[in-house]
Amino acid sequence: MTSTINGATDKLQSEYRLKRRVQFAETDLAGFVHFTRFFRYMEEAEHALWREAGLSIVPPRAEIGFPRLATSFEYFRPLKFEDEFEVCIRIAEITDKTMRYQCVLTKDGEKVAAGSLTMACVRKVADEPIRMISFPPDIRDRFEVANG
Repeated sequence: MTSTINGATDKLQSEYRLKRRVQFAETDLAGFVHFTRFFRYMEEAEHALWREAGLSIVPPRAEIGFPRLATSFEYFRPLKFEDEFEVCIRIAEITDKTMRYQCVLTKDGEKVAAGSLTMACVRKVADEPIRMISFPPDIRDRFEVANG
């Protein structure tokens, strides 16, 4: 599906694939990627998905933000220093005020880990409590739920 954004026709974003290599600093004493890094890989792919949509998840001087409501990972096989792998993040659900991603990491076609992340759209103004709001149309209209 396509949409018109700022006079240009752009494909709606629903998925992004990020190729990566494990860095030494991402490994633990056993030589495997530390479990916390998988959350960073998912977030790195999420930011790339937003850039692909022509957006930043942290726009300068914005009065909105996107805190995490829930996140999880299941691990199937380890990653080690110098391993090349792919992070695929897909939009699984969009509501008026939240977006949920599914993420799968693979190496050589085999599933390494699978996770999910749910975030909310919030209004953040100094000296006021943070509250959930609807996604602004200029953001919501750039994304769609992935097929399958």
